[in-house]
Amino acid sequence: MGTRGVRADREPAERLPIARVCVDMPLAHLDRPFDYLVSAADDEAAQPGVRVKVRFAGQLVSGFLLGRAESSDHDGKLAYLEKVVSPERVLDPEIARLARAVADRYAGNLADVLRLAVPPRHARVESQSAPSRTPATPAAPAAPASSPSAPPSPASPASPVPVPGSSSEAEAVAGPAAAVEAEVGVVAGPAAAVEAEVGVVAGPPAAAEVEAGDDAPSGRGPAADESAPERAAEIPARGWAGIREPVAGGWDAYPAGPAYLRALTDRRPARAVWSALPGEDWAQRIAEAAAATVRGGRGVVIVVADARDLERTDRALLAVLGEGRHVALNAALGPAERYRRFLAAGRHQVPVVVGTRAAMWAPVPDLGLVVIWDDGDDLHAEPRAPYPHARDVLLTRARLADCAALVAGFARTGEGQLLLETGWAREIAAERMTLRRRSPIISPTGDDPQLARDPGAVTARLPSLAWQAARQALQAGAPVLVQVPRRGYLPSVACAECRTPARCPKCSGPLGLQGARDVPVCHWCARAAAAFRCPACGEQRLRASVIGARRTAEELGRAFAGVPVRTSGRDEVLDTVPAAPALVVATPGAEPVAEGGFGAVLLLDTWALLSRADLRAAEETMRRWLNAAALARSAPDGGRVVVVADGALAPVQALLRWDPGWFAARELAERRDLGFPPAARMASVTGQAAAVAELLSLARLPEETEILGPVPAPEEQERMLLRVSRSRAADLAHALHEAAGVRSARKAALPVRIQVDPADLF
Repeated sequence: MGTRGVRADREPAERLPIARVCVDMPLAHLDRPFDYLVSAADDEAAQPGVRVKVRFAGQLVSGFLLGRAESSDHDGKLAYLEKVVSPERVLDPEIARLARAVADRYAGNLADVLRLAVPPRHARVESQSAPSRTPATPAAPAAPASSPSAPPSPASPASPVPVPGSSSEAEAVAGPAAAVEAEVGVVAGPAAAVEAEVGVVAGPPAAAEVEAGDDAPSGRGPAADESAPERAAEIPARGWAGIREPVAGGWDAYPAGPAYLRALTDRRPARAVWSALPGEDWAQRIAEAAAATVRGGRGVVIVVADARDLERTDRALLAVLGEGRHVALNAALGPAERYRRFLAAGRHQVPVVVGTRAAMWAPVPDLGLVVIWDDGDDLHAEPRAPYPHARDVLLTRARLADCAALVAGFARTGEGQLLLETGWAREIAAERMTLRRRSPIISPTGDDPQLARDPGAVTARLPSLAWQAARQALQAGAPVLVQVPRRGYLPSVACAECRTPARCPKCSGPLGLQGARDVPVCHWCARAAAAFRCPACGEQRLRASVIGARRTAEELGRAFAGVPVRTSGRDEVLDTVPAAPALVVATPGAEPVAEGGFGAVLLLDTWALLSRADLRAAEETMRRWLNAAALARSAPDGGRVVVVADGALAPVQALLRWDPGWFAARELAERRDLGFPPAARMASVTGQAAAVAELLSLARLPEETEILGPVPAPEEQERMLLRVSRSRAADLAHALHEAAGVRSARKAALPVRIQVDPADLF
């Protein structure tokens, strides 16, 4: 081993002089750690997890120090670390292992994942207080890696973040290899036949079992031991003072609820899928689960979809845990405040972190519980490479940390149902008697009895049943929620004579109206079409083909004169509304919470949701309906929900019975028959036709791989879909990443986007 570019005043560190560095170079063929020398001057600061600067191919680039070793397998000369940017160890060992597993699962690069996991440094915030954790010199040598100019070397089992594809990678990250690893495509633990189909990292076989005498899903593991009381003192530095007990009637409404909380306090890795009751204060229940985990001496990570849910959960955690026991991470925070809160978690100053998607990477001490609320929301899907989903990341963390997991929501996704059917998780749901008592009265407008009373209901936008429900709620002094799928005024218009969709004469984009007195405007090029004339019949008059939330509010204002009408959508999102007569027109996801609940909830224009050409159209419709209906008062309190749809449709039937489990099982069975996720693993390859063809020709795909396409994509690109069974998921991801590495090494000019299990297949 020699040195390169060595100054006279530099000497290697006496112990563990080799640093393994993940260089911030998002190129697939460089997705491996590289070896550098640690100088004696940097020995104390160069600890695993710190940011460093290194020379790479003649450039000064950033990186993370993954580990230290006594020697390197590279026979050539090694360069020194140019600089330890800060002694702050911002990359926690658990997050480093998680990042490697996620990169492998999604055919991505470790550098890309670390860019998502660790926020940019804010030097002033970092210097305001010294790191509270005592720097630890590695107890064991790290695995061999590569020099900046050397080929990758195999990793040893001691590697903190092993080389992708190495035979010992699973042992280095999570212990003994298991047959389930090939099924799930990420690092896994002990094998279990039932875990093979699960689309996340599987837990120990006992993780899905129910302990004798308990109804809750609770796993038995090494965490549930007699030393828990001593270790419990590590996290809440001020003891348990101020942590509230669960509210009576909260988790007690679910047969498995109290036992689940006991499992969390006992430090058992209990995994569950929770179907919340209508009207449930879900943020309070999650805060109580977090409190039970903190009492057991472990940390909690909670991920919600948007800022409104975050604010609600933040308030609940403050009320239950008290001051100083949690931080909230939000994209709206400034760089300084976001980094300050990240450091509070990384320095183990708080045991609980809640936030939107980015919080899934939050480092917390002795992780005991991960929670995701409303996992079907598309905001949980990361739009940056390698495009991981928060649910999969959190469940991978649950396995690697041997901790509990809670997938929760009013609705249930196919992925959540798969966790139940394979035994990886157990269900937390209320009994039917409790459900009937807590649910509103739900009625469709398209069933035979209703059509007999109101023949016009089949075509009316606001049938008499919906109008009567709204009027009765307003007369009772309660607000009414009206859910409309489309925002705006008239987002789509058509010829009033022949019904031909109105399109822009310049670019052929769809025309729409932004207000009652406005001229049609193109949605694509924003040009006004004041002199529109139908190319089919010559007519100049237009009619609405799709009605938006603002036009709906205008129509309801005329129908219910004197009643205040408010809108909640993209321009302004209402958080709460008072318990007073009012009409609230909202788009999905922007529904406010009413004090005491809404007296009536009207679900309009349901065809716009059900008729979408999307694999998850029915599932997404069910999720949006249940989230809105859950805001209504219970039937004993006069709450009603009217869905303007045919009562024979499966989503409507599930809504009428409030049975998200039945609907999710039905959806999963259909996807299993058709070979779609989550029953199968799919990947999309998008780019220029020549680039896509080149990548597929380089990829050593599993023999059973089914290639679908090409499918048209925006910007004159094409998209190919690849499908394999879940047992070959890891092979597919590895093949695509390997092919991407060959292209990047060749400096291919045309980019290709690889997504594993993309949110939108078609």
